[in-house]
Amino acid sequence: MLRVYLDHAATTPVRPEVVEEMLPYFTEKFGNPSSIYRIGWENRSVLDDARDRIAAQLAADSSEIIFTSGGSEADNLAIKGYALANQKRGKHIITTSVEHHAVLDTAKYMEKLGFEVTFLPVDEYGLVSPKQLAEAIRPDTILVSIMYANNEVGTIMPIKELAKVAREARVAFHTDAVQAGGSLSLDVQDLGVDMLSLSAHKFYGPKGVGLLYVRKGIRLDPLIHGGGQERRRRAGTENVPGIVGMAKALELANAEREENMRRITALRDKLILGLRDRIPEIKLNGHPTQRLPNNVNISIKYIEGESLLLNLDMKGIAASSGSACTSGSLEPSHVLLAMGVPHEIAHGSLRLTLGRETTEEEIDYVLAELPPIVEKLRAMSPLYQE
Repeated sequence: MLRVYLDHAATTPVRPEVVEEMLPYFTEKFGNPSSIYRIGWENRSVLDDARDRIAAQLAADSSEIIFTSGGSEADNLAIKGYALANQKRGKHIITTSVEHHAVLDTAKYMEKLGFEVTFLPVDEYGLVSPKQLAEAIRPDTILVSIMYANNEVGTIMPIKELAKVAREARVAFHTDAVQAGGSLSLDVQDLGVDMLSLSAHKFYGPKGVGLLYVRKGIRLDPLIHGGGQERRRRAGTENVPGIVGMAKALELANAEREENMRRITALRDKLILGLRDRIPEIKLNGHPTQRLPNNVNISIKYIEGESLLLNLDMKGIAASSGSACTSGSLEPSHVLLAMGVPHEIAHGSLRLTLGRETTEEEIDYVLAELPPIVEKLRAMSPLYQE
């Protein structure tokens, strides 16, 4: 039995090259970068170097990089930090109905603090249009937060066009680019965004470390107080091994991106076509072409996603029914519901996300094993029998 990991949208394995670069900073080079003696200031130099390396990958200035514990903290800092620092100019925030919960729940929290939030609806593919955004902007709008690529269905938003609308209205624009890391261009100058969130473990770096890019001139209130780290924007001793690992992982991901994505896209398309040929009454969720190269999200009618995942696991196939952050929930995906997928069909969703080590043999294995599982589960379904 093959072991097939197809949940790279949830997390990725740390690359050996990344681990190798991190290891010295757990043992010999363990100093606190805020200390003034040698092993402290040596690590300060390493931290500054990693910041420079990461900034170069984003076409940013090193002073514009804030290190965080991951994507969720970066999203929280962008939304809470900006809104609180700029609330005298207005208290209206715009986001979408398909964001990751790190954005959605933060936006709902801001409503409790007296802010007003507009949750833009999406079309059947999970997209919002620049026209929608332009029509939603008001004189008191201070911030727009729209994800670069959806973590569940893989739809890629027209971020450059959306950011241009916000910029012309003099409204700050943040994008949660966590799922885009390693798959799409992260050139912040080209994208035109004011803030951008990343998490290292989505592009073969370590867990527990991420960043928020903040364009010069953007004011933020810190989430975490208690120290002068990160230019007083994020207190706490920096995670030097994690930051070094993130720098290496991002460099590797960007250097290999085009080649990897061509190969992965071909495997993704083979998987989609194979599933359509072998399983009747399935629906591809997300945009058919404007989607992440590694994402396959389908709804399989008449069965429950949880049963499907358990049966796949018994065959050695690791997959997901949606976001890893909510996979323990019995509720159907908020993303699919927002896209107009009926409640009963949304319950049968399956997300298969490929990675740099996914092989054609593994895709063939999934295409051989999944259809009989679906047939077995449908045979037990009263909905299917009807």
